Amino acid sequence: MTPTGQRPSGLAQPLGLPPFGRMAAYLGLAVLGALVGVAGALVQSGWFPGGLLLALAGAAGLFVGGARATAARAGALAPAAGWMIAVVLLTSSRPEGDFLFSAGAGSYLFLLGGMVVAVICATLAGGRSSGGPATRLGK
Repeated sequence: MTPTGQRPSGLAQPLGLPPFGRMAAYLGLAVLGALVGVAGALVQSGWFPGGLLLALAGAAGLFVGGARATAARAGALAPAAGWMIAVVLLTSSRPEGDFLFSAGAGSYLFLLGGMVVAVICATLAGGRSSGGPATRLGK
């Protein structure tokens, strides 16, 4: 508490590592993001128009759900990072010449659409509130 009896804002507090439970939740969300990325990569090419929409909707649901479950933007960023890592690894070809993504429009829409969905969900995700009354600057 400050001398005036108000709680300090989140910016006034020193930065530190999140608690172990929160870190475990972020790690779990990253693993779920990787699984959704792999499943989406398979579904989007299997049923082209509907599968692409289903894969992007599943990713958006995980990103928004992660943000709401943790009440922080990092809850949307953790599964987005897992999704991105999995999808980028799936796009690289192996020495044998095998690859999962073809050079079609659906694959590019899945990659770019997933990135756009991740940015939108992380931007619109609600952060923590200070718990105090809403105030405006300059008043």
